Amino acid sequence: MNQHLQALQQWLNEQQLDLGFISNPVDINYFTGFYSDPEERVTALVAFPDHEPFLFVPALSIEAVKLAGWTYDVFGYLDHENPFQLIGDHIKAITANPIRFGIEKDDLPVVRYEALLSQFPQATFPADASRFIEGQKLFKTDDEIALMVEAGKQADAAFAAGFAAIKTGVTEQEVVAEIEYAMMKQGVMHMSFDTIVQAGQDAANPHGGPEKTALKPGELILFDLGTNNKGYMSDATRTVAFGQVDAKSKEIYEVCLEAQLTAQAAIKPGITAASLDKIARDVITKAGYGEYFNHRLGHGIGTSTHEYPSIMEGNDMEIQPGMCFSIEPGIYIPGVAGVRIEDCVHVTDTGSEAFTHTSKDFTIFN
Repeated sequence: MNQHLQALQQWLNEQQLDLGFISNPVDINYFTGFYSDPEERVTALVAFPDHEPFLFVPALSIEAVKLAGWTYDVFGYLDHENPFQLIGDHIKAITANPIRFGIEKDDLPVVRYEALLSQFPQATFPADASRFIEGQKLFKTDDEIALMVEAGKQADAAFAAGFAAIKTGVTEQEVVAEIEYAMMKQGVMHMSFDTIVQAGQDAANPHGGPEKTALKPGELILFDLGTNNKGYMSDATRTVAFGQVDAKSKEIYEVCLEAQLTAQAAIKPGITAASLDKIARDVITKAGYGEYFNHRLGHGIGTSTHEYPSIMEGNDMEIQPGMCFSIEPGIYIPGVAGVRIEDCVHVTDTGSEAFTHTSKDFTIFN
């Protein structure tokens, strides 16, 4: 049994639960090494405090579970069958009258909660597996960090492909296509999120995506991207210039870069998440752009691109070795330009190390 499953079993014991029902596909992968997006079908990991766990999947996924290295029972169901009735039967074969369940309260839809309850009318749900999993994922193992280091190298390669695609008249969407095609040719079949390329004023929308906007000289171009390496993610942002840009664009770039570098250099065990946010925010505010930095400084990363913790005001959690998160200040001035610069890091005993290494110096592509 791997250490993640062992920790889950220990938590079930500590909480005096009869079983844990894990249904988020990303969390199932975290515990089992098997990932599949079941879409409308049902996939679940059922774990017990004193029995071996089992996986329940659509019948068409059983062989994939075995290929993933799962060594415990796996049960399947056909599309015409009632999955929760079968799950209930498998659970009752192991423990006849389970009462106390641990579920992911962040992720279990009401309709499936009710379907589970229909099989176990006396069940109670006193413990939230979402909070337990959140805490488990907070500290990465050496093996997990190694996977994220490789994902970071892939992200650097993706930046290189994107920068090579910069030319007059090419659209943001076409640059995205070039990036993702280049990564597929290198064997990277999944990005960690939809790749973002935004030019000029488009980049002033921090939650925007690539449009049919054509690139033209004299503008900044924002690239936000990452890859999925065996279930572990990278995420990084670079903003570059296409030809000579105006003084205002150059100024906001340099302010954002100072904020990013200052905060990243300040990472060490014992500093708080709120302090890191303040370090970056103070740089931007002092330069007169505080109102244009309208999001937290960073977020955790691992099996998802956004996970615990948030690097933001009000979070007094002390940073500790093994944590992984982003440092990504941004300045977004509507009608002018947007700049964001981001690295994700893992915390060491003395500081931090970034997963991505593409230059953050102000760079001009002609």
